[in-house]
Amino acid sequence: MNISVLQEARYGYKPKLPTILTSGACKLVPVFGKKTSSAADSEAIASLFPNTYGAPIVSYAQGENNGAKTVRNVGVILSGGQAPGGHNVISGLFDAMQAANPENKLYGFKGGPSGILKDDYRIIDAEYLKEFRNTGGFDIIGSGRTKLETVEQFETCAKVCKKHEIGALIIIGGDDSNTNAAVLAEYFLEKNHGIQVLGCPKTIDGDLKNESIEISFGFDTATKTYAELVGNIARDANSAKKYWHFIRLMGRSASHISLEVALQTQPNFCLIGEEIGAKNQSLDDVVDELVRIIAARADDGNHFGVGLIPEGVVEFIPEIKVLIQEINTLLAKEEKAFGAIEDDHEKIRFVTDLLSKASAHVFSSFPEAFRLQLLADRDSHGNVQVSKIETEKLLSSMVEERLNKLGKGAKFQTLHHFFGYEGRCAFPTNFDADYCYSLGYNAFVLVAQNLTGYLSSVTHLAKPASEWQAGGIPITMMMNMEVRHGESKPVIRKALVELDGEPFKYFASKRDEWARKTAYTYPGAVQYFGPAEVADRTTITLALEQGR
Repeated sequence: MNISVLQEARYGYKPKLPTILTSGACKLVPVFGKKTSSAADSEAIASLFPNTYGAPIVSYAQGENNGAKTVRNVGVILSGGQAPGGHNVISGLFDAMQAANPENKLYGFKGGPSGILKDDYRIIDAEYLKEFRNTGGFDIIGSGRTKLETVEQFETCAKVCKKHEIGALIIIGGDDSNTNAAVLAEYFLEKNHGIQVLGCPKTIDGDLKNESIEISFGFDTATKTYAELVGNIARDANSAKKYWHFIRLMGRSASHISLEVALQTQPNFCLIGEEIGAKNQSLDDVVDELVRIIAARADDGNHFGVGLIPEGVVEFIPEIKVLIQEINTLLAKEEKAFGAIEDDHEKIRFVTDLLSKASAHVFSSFPEAFRLQLLADRDSHGNVQVSKIETEKLLSSMVEERLNKLGKGAKFQTLHHFFGYEGRCAFPTNFDADYCYSLGYNAFVLVAQNLTGYLSSVTHLAKPASEWQAGGIPITMMMNMEVRHGESKPVIRKALVELDGEPFKYFASKRDEWARKTAYTYPGAVQYFGPAEVADRTTITLALEQGR
């Protein structure tokens, strides 16, 4: 395999572990906290998860755990979209297994959850794994978006695991993937299959978090990658002084990515979807605010700027949120009839006729291209794929129209960008390399404690890695009920930007200054070597949340 100079150098990086984990699974015993409850809808969640609901948070103490030395076969699945550090989760898992007993065997199911359904796997050994340590991507075994949700699928999983004497299954994924892990763990307990199911928190979006999951892996690397690109564009904008750059950033539901990149780069504007929703701002309100910023800079002779737009912002604008909800429900109910229509104009007419009067009015006010984007193929959960909606172009066109009416549009020129996939498979930062390795190592410790339905948790992340704490939280603790495909389902609740949290409050205190002035900061490329304050630093979001 041909590799770059950097990849060769990264092979030599030794991920740092929390001190509590360095003794290995055989020297740790569980310390159980109080019983837990779900994020919301406790009665409904408790009724659906009678065997796993209310389980306590677990931490560790030093002690002998001879059971950890038992020979174990463990399966691992990468589920959902890629995030930097997935390979290190598997590396940590493998190393913890080998430290406990060299006879332990790790089965990597290929292509995501479909791999276990097809019994398509490879044994992950030290020789194979060495090519993937500290690298980006999920190509070690591949990933996929197949949902494990039917009894038939659950029984297939059990059959495959029993065939290979696999006693524990680790699912590395985001909120939906770990929801599936919780359901599978509950089913295996109900049927006495004797198979543990545990999860590791992955998503660059940063919306899988609570007090015990301080950050999802990949967020650190992705935001630093995007911040470098935004910083480069900002410097170009300040050099040419003739373009407004409207930059859409990945973030399907929450605005964490955009907020963090804004904190790192200080753009002229950054929309925060959660704030728009809280203020009940209409699309016109949002456009008016952008026009105010752009016109004020033009008055100062600055006909350029940089703005950040989270890709999921459209779902926070009230009239568009209602419209999207109606379209999602409508297309779920009329899937067959809608799927039979080939002509785009007929698709638009079909949907418009079935919408409420208010939503039909909003829908009809959009350019045809935007309407078709709202009708594009749904994701596996029946929701609109916001990454395909070019919100930055819609907003810039509306801003231009408004500026022209004010007689201030003569020098308004725009360039559009979307940064998403650029950050999903980058070489993980030192932070993500350490964090992911720790999550994987910790996952096996949870296995060795005979726990199931838990999520690997590593906390105190703003401190040096040696001071991190490890443990596990029951997945049901993060769940609530939401409508999916028109039905109420148990899912992990997404963690949105908290408007009373320190990261947003700091941003809000600075944004007016950044809007008028040219105050860009240029983070530069991710650094893997050098002083710790450069190479090992975490996100500004995490530092502000933990008062550092």
